[in-house]
Amino acid sequence: MQYQPAAERYQQMEYRRSGRSGLKLPAISLGLWHNFGDSTRTDNSRALLRHAFDCGITHFDLANNYGPPPGSAEENFGRILREDFHAWRDELIISTKAGYTMWDGPYGDWGSRKYLISSLDQSLKRMGLEYVDIFYHHRPDPETPLEETMMALDQVVRQGKALYAAISNYPAGQAAAAFKILRELGTPCLIHQPKYSLFERQPEEGLLDVLQRVGVGCIAFSPLAGGVLTDRYLHGIPEDSRAASGSRFLTAGQLTADKMHKVQQLNAIAQRRGQKLAQMALAWVLRQPAMTSVLIGASKTSQIDDAVQMLQQSRLSAEELQEIESLLR
Repeated sequence: MQYQPAAERYQQMEYRRSGRSGLKLPAISLGLWHNFGDSTRTDNSRALLRHAFDCGITHFDLANNYGPPPGSAEENFGRILREDFHAWRDELIISTKAGYTMWDGPYGDWGSRKYLISSLDQSLKRMGLEYVDIFYHHRPDPETPLEETMMALDQVVRQGKALYAAISNYPAGQAAAAFKILRELGTPCLIHQPKYSLFERQPEEGLLDVLQRVGVGCIAFSPLAGGVLTDRYLHGIPEDSRAASGSRFLTAGQLTADKMHKVQQLNAIAQRRGQKLAQMALAWVLRQPAMTSVLIGASKTSQIDDAVQMLQQSRLSAEELQEIESLLR
């Protein structure tokens, strides 16, 4: 049956302006890091994308190496986009990235002009798109001059292959330098994508201040700490969980007794608020004035529903914030 989006899709979502740009993003965005590669059932991926859009989630975030295997998330997304979302392309924000290893040899990694432009060309072919809305450099390159990397982002915007330039995983100092170069080139940085959660506080060490000062948006990835800040691990490590699967992104060894004790305490605060732990964790990230959106991953549509419903109760009181801060110290 031909997909028809929910008529009321924009009524349940909050949209926030990205820095000083003219672009608004949904407070909840869907990341395709997991659950969209070739090892995932296409019908489930399709259901997640349809449900997200029905809930007002207009932003789908990818990268060249998402899968597995690398590139397959873009290919699968492109197929679903053509079959289901073609008529609504102008209602979507589609982002992709390059900066981690994508192909063999010296031109398939890091931040050279050669790699970034070649990678974006490949991504556009995989997705069947003429342009992406946002193109990120995925991580700083310690060897390529920052000017070269930023000039590549400027070039793809001027060529019409991307509407906006962005960066990810840059610490405060390097981010500020990148913003300055892009501003001088005439292609201001739209948004920065750092890792930020109750258990990952590094952006508070200057980055969020920089973003506010220069008017660049912020979208947090891993706001649920890879699933730790959900009810998934409240009673141990399930056999079918990421921590039990041998994933290098979340290991059983990372779930220390101290961390899980804090998770239990955080869950108690969330329950007093009448929320799930994941909902409170997302609200905590979105409380930051610099924050434009949070990126969630999902394997079930119910996880999308939980995130969207959080927006009905996203304010944390000063007392709650203080209690959270005290137990995390």
